[in-house]
Amino acid sequence: MLFNEDPADEAKASQYSPLNLAYLGDAVFELYVRTLLVKRGNMPVNKHHRAAVKYVSSSAQAFMSEAVAPLLDEKEARIVKRGENAKPHSISKNADPVEHEKGTGFEALIGYLYLKGDEKRLAEILDAAICAAEERQA
Repeated sequence: MLFNEDPADEAKASQYSPLNLAYLGDAVFELYVRTLLVKRGNMPVNKHHRAAVKYVSSSAQAFMSEAVAPLLDEKEARIVKRGENAKPHSISKNADPVEHEKGTGFEALIGYLYLKGDEKRLAEILDAAICAAEERQA
């Protein structure tokens, strides 16, 4: 797994604060989306950026969090809920607070799965989230 040569065990991964999990999950998800878009075709960077926003915004992540919820086991659902309930020090002035909370829960899940080193499960969740987002955009 990229940068994660020594994955944490499940217990250790779940002990990180939900905001730390979300912090990492945000970066992992951003890299996933950027990689996906670049692999789909070479285009000007500003077009890639505009396309990426459709996936990485609070609104999009809130939608994806709800879309993947039925796929989650009990532990994963608790990680999402912890992320949603975490109180960030700041929030974007353009973000709806409820969507921001749901997006933070989604990011916490991604960070948790990444730290845990569960590449297969991370890929399943990311693929399902992207599919749901693209169906919504169509």
